[in-house]
Formats: sequence, C-alpha cells, structure tokens
Amino acid sequence: MNIGRKSNNELLFINFNHDFSCISVGTRTGYRIYNCDPTGKCYSKSDGGVGIVEMLFCTSLVALVGAGEQPAFSPRRLQITNTKRQSNVCELTFITAILAVKLNRKRLMVVLEEHIYVYDISNMKLLHTIDTSPNPNALCALSPDSDNCYIAYPPNASGAAGELLLFDAISLQAINILQAHKSPLSCIGFNYKGTMVATASDQGTIIRVFSVPTGDKLFQFRRGTTSSRIYSIAFNVENTLLCVSSGNDTVHVFKLISEEEKKTQDEILERRRSSSSNLRKHSVISSLKNPLVNAAGSVGSYFLPEKISEMWEPSRDFCFAKLPAESKGSPNICAVTSSSPPFLAVVTAEGWFYQYQMDMENGGECTLIRKISLLENDADRPLASPI
Repeated sequence: MNIGRKSNNELLFINFNHDFSCISVGTRTGYRIYNCDPTGKCYSKSDGGVGIVEMLFCTSLVALVGAGEQPAFSPRRLQITNTKRQSNVCELTFITAILAVKLNRKRLMVVLEEHIYVYDISNMKLLHTIDTSPNPNALCALSPDSDNCYIAYPPNASGAAGELLLFDAISLQAINILQAHKSPLSCIGFNYKGTMVATASDQGTIIRVFSVPTGDKLFQFRRGTTSSRIYSIAFNVENTLLCVSSGNDTVHVFKLISEEEKKTQDEILERRRSSSSNLRKHSVISSLKNPLVNAAGSVGSYFLPEKISEMWEPSRDFCFAKLPAESKGSPNICAVTSSSPPFLAVVTAEGWFYQYQMDMENGGECTLIRKISLLENDADRPLASPI
C-alpha cells in the first residue's frame, strides 16, 4: 500500500510479500523488511526516501522506487536490488511517476497512471505495453503463480463501470472481461495459485470471487450494509480463507467453503427455493380465485422476491477483528498467515503490526494477542508488546 500523504509519520509504503511471511516498509529515510513469525526486522537500509518496496517472495531481490525527496531517489526510477549482495541488478527510468510495481518469478509489471509495462523478469526485457484509462490509484494485480500468470485491471474508459479485464502475462493477450460490479472497482486480489480473483467496488459492501480465467462467479460475501473504502483483499495461501480490510476499522475474514460443502449448501438452498416457489404459486392461484384481490398485484408479488433475492444471498464473515483505538481511521492491509495455527495479521499506516488469534471452530471476534511498532526511534512505542 502506497501511503504517501496518508501518513503522519515516517512510513510511505507497507506491504506483505506473496506468502505473507514478510512485511516490506518504505520510509522517508530508506526501507526495511520484517519477518512476520517470529516477528523481527531482518533487513534495513537508509540511503533516502523509498515510496515502493516490493519483494520477490522471500528472495533477496527487491523492487524499489524512490519517494522523490532526494534527487537520487526519483519516483520515476525503478531499481531492482539484491539485498544479499548489496548491489543493484538494474535500473529503469520512466517518463512519469511509478505508481505500483508487481512481480512474480516470470514477470515484472510497472504501473503508471495510463500505462502498464510488462517485463520478462529474467532479463528485464520489455515484452508488452498496456494502455489504460487514467488509473491514479494504480488499481491492478499480478498473480503470484508463474504458471497461472495473469494481470487484472479495469479496462479503458469505454468499458462499463465495474468491469475487470484479465490479461495473460505469458501469451500477452487479453483473455476475459468480467462484469464484477455495477459501480467502479476499488480493490483487486489474486489467490496464491492464480486460479481465483477477488474484487470490491467503491461501495465496499459486496466482495465477489471469480474463477480465473473463465470468470465464473464462485463466491459472494457481504462486508456490511453501509459503504466503506476497501483497503486490501487477500486470500490465504491454502485458499480456505479470504480477508478484507476496510475504512470502518474492521477486518473481515470469510470462509471459502469446499466444492462438496458448496454443493450441499446449494442443494439445501434449491430445496428451500422450490418449497418457497410452490408456496408462492399456491398463494397466487388462491388469490386469483378471490374476486376482491387484484390479480396483477398478486402476480407481481410472486416475482418480486426473485428480483431482490441476491441481496440476501451473500455470505457473512466467519470472523472479524476490530482495530485498536490508536489505529482508528488508519489505512491498513491484512493477511492470514500460513503458520500453525494461522493468525490474522494487520499492518496500519500508523506503523502498527497486529496479530489476532482466530477461533477456527466457532469464528466470531478475533482476539488481539500481539502488537508491534514498525516505527524506529520512538521511545513511546515498544518494538513488541504482547497483549
């Protein structure tokens, strides 16, 4: 997450790596990398302000973009750095500011406001340039998997609001356009294997999950009933949970049920619908026999529930976490770790890293078990504080 002016401290950027085992932090003086479990700083460098820090899994390769606060650290310059060898692998300079960088083991993607550049990461050869509509928030995603290697982004301005374009980063072809939402998209996230993509609109009430590349809708979740900005969407590596952080200071965790469970639930739902349909038909027929009842109104009421049924279909969260008071209103990112047992991890623009315990049997509200300050030289904030 590019924090920029959203932060009142030294932080400019926060993100997890692909498997949520590390946190990368860009600051006004340099950048740092932390392990999630056990939590601790494993690398830092202070050469100048860094606005983007993206890791390649847990390797020593890191993509860096300057914050522009020093001439040598331009926001138009991308540096690929080997932290182990303390050397730059390559540098690329662009005509406008770099808004985002995404990478996996085969591709590197550089996002400008109106262009996406796709590179072969093995030799940094430019493979393709995608022209986009103005995208100041750098809304896009690259799947972590090298075999299912896809890019997702909103199509150009001529497309309908809420559309999502899937682009094959290996064949360099657009392969599908999904009507994900009715209003403009605000957040996109792939699962670890690149077989699913989750989306949220600027309303922030409904989260949808689609298969990749077919675009079939697999899941639909309700975050809430009031609009809220969605900051991050993340699948766990095992593809069993989906976590979503938003501007209402709550992180929601949804269960991705198995196909067998889904089939059972679908059968139950179908039986309920069939039973409800028979009752409605009986009601309509009975009312038509009654001369005092307006037949047209009765038929209309028969069809009405089907038209509004989707508002009740989205599943609610399995568990949730409330952010502490010190992070109230703070932009944040979330993840479910692969540790045993897994925990919910949240990093905020205020510089806090929270660990929550999830009740995997009963769900409900998560328990905050640990908080860690990612800010340095702050005597009032201990590095680690168990709850």
